[in-house]
Amino acid sequence: MTAATAARAAWTFDAIGTAWAIETAQPLSAAARAAVADVVDAFDREWSRFRADSLVSSLAEGRVASVEAPPDTDAMLALYDELDAATHGAVNPLVGDALARLGYDARLTLAPWGAPAAAPNWRDVVTWGSGVLSLSRPATLDVGALGKGRLVDRVLDVVRAEAEGDVIVDGSGDLAVRGAPVRVGLEHPYDPTRAIGVVEVRDAALCASAITRRAWGDGLHHVLDARTGTPVQAYAATWAIADTAMRADALATALFFDGGPELAAAWTAPWVRMRTDGRVEWSPGFEGEIF
Repeated sequence: MTAATAARAAWTFDAIGTAWAIETAQPLSAAARAAVADVVDAFDREWSRFRADSLVSSLAEGRVASVEAPPDTDAMLALYDELDAATHGAVNPLVGDALARLGYDARLTLAPWGAPAAAPNWRDVVTWGSGVLSLSRPATLDVGALGKGRLVDRVLDVVRAEAEGDVIVDGSGDLAVRGAPVRVGLEHPYDPTRAIGVVEVRDAALCASAITRRAWGDGLHHVLDARTGTPVQAYAATWAIADTAMRADALATALFFDGGPELAAAWTAPWVRMRTDGRVEWSPGFEGEIF
């Protein structure tokens, strides 16, 4: 996505394997930047399946069966419950092992080592409560359906506590805006030099997902149907607007499946999605322009 903004101070950095940008009316102080870095590092150490020292890696490898629940556990897993129900099991936080089988593993080998396999019923394996997150057997949690959006929200909270005025937090396609509206182009999934439309975002979040972002091999990419362990084929890209980046991110994932539009309607959240054949669909409440 591309965003048209007024002149302001920008801070760019890399985190959780992607590029970030934070725009504020005035440059962020060193203390504010340090606070952002602390939040990002803690989230990565807790939830990244690409780090051997993370909590989810320790659970996946069976080194432990329970860990102290990270601060984001309740919010993220409760939303996974909604995604699971809305998509009839297509979105599942235990899809990590299915991704690894196709080559999207902790070492990013991009070399499949087994046939696609469905993810287990996550509610039979994962429990949380009273400050504890537990797995009944080793399995790989992957919160990619909404995790980056959640981190965008966490970073936004830190920045707003430290800076006055307009704020934009852009986690490489997961965008949260507070203050002045921002005009955002919807990047064509097959041609990043083009946009398929444009929308204005005001005091909300816009998140996007595309099967072309992390693709490898023969038709492999990171958006899997957890019920089969195979990459989705009907849709190439999705965009969703919601009150928080976590919810927008979750919807951008759900929109690859049947049930996504119904969940968006329940949340009164506008959306756009492009099929792999180039046809574009959008919600009745979408106020942007499709080219």
